[in-house]
Amino acid sequence: MTRFLTLALATTTLAAALAMPAYAEYPERPVTFIVPWPPGDLEDQLTRIIADTFTASAGAPAKVVNRPGGGAVEGATAVAQSDPDGYTVGSLVIDVPTMHVIQGNAPYGRDAFEPVGIFLTYPFALVAKKDAPYDDLAGLAAYAKANPIKLGHFGYDLIPTMATFAAAKKLGFTFGADASFNSLDCSTLANGDADVMNTTMATVLSCLDDVKVLATYTDAPLSIKPEAKLLSEQVPGLNITLWNGLFVPKGTPQEIKDKIATIAEEAMKSDRAKAVSEATGAGVYWMNAADAAARIDKDYAAAEELVKDLKK
Repeated sequence: MTRFLTLALATTTLAAALAMPAYAEYPERPVTFIVPWPPGDLEDQLTRIIADTFTASAGAPAKVVNRPGGGAVEGATAVAQSDPDGYTVGSLVIDVPTMHVIQGNAPYGRDAFEPVGIFLTYPFALVAKKDAPYDDLAGLAAYAKANPIKLGHFGYDLIPTMATFAAAKKLGFTFGADASFNSLDCSTLANGDADVMNTTMATVLSCLDDVKVLATYTDAPLSIKPEAKLLSEQVPGLNITLWNGLFVPKGTPQEIKDKIATIAEEAMKSDRAKAVSEATGAGVYWMNAADAAARIDKDYAAAEELVKDLKK
């Protein structure tokens, strides 16, 4: 009888072990990091560093795929609809789990993703050509009341664009025209496609000496343009800081998220990541999943208030 019970217990244990998913072997095949923007900007550069570190550390190849469209909605949707197995990871901007959900722009819900961690604070700014007849938002407002100003941005329902419109409203002016661009760089200003534009400093590094920063959408001065005024200093109440993080579909096993997080944290401590930070003024770090989730909740509430203010 004892032998029978021992054999039955062993058989049951083996069957249970065979029924469990073999997550311990992750990754067994290539991993894809989706960046929902064109190549070249900060999230793309840093995600490629993460992918390279992943390849070296995990023993499986990792690649970055750029899927721009819809202000990051297209790429984010691809992540949301993928299997929760760690083989598709999204490198997603703040708007994906906040503003796009609030505005109903996306087919995914607020709980479609789980954060792995946040790794980037953008050196985002409102910039103009160096010879522009205004130096800050007050000067822009005074000039725009008598002259049409063209604004370039990345999309109408993105947080920095809405913050710019909110700033204009509070300062009593409107833009004469505005347009959404997939890329905002030195040529956008040089060609006259926009008089002022919302972009990251990484896109204007090649013409940095020919660019004037009217406002920074950050919580601290830019290291590469320390004289530039913060948006929050010029328009109290608009405390906008833009970030990017790694996300996986809801239901991804914790051990897989932990492995991705460990490698991403290692990547952000690398000399390559530090060089990106020093050259662009970007904040490069690693914020864990719990703190990232709390940050998202806070920013979701702030985005809701921003929408309400613009509708008043």
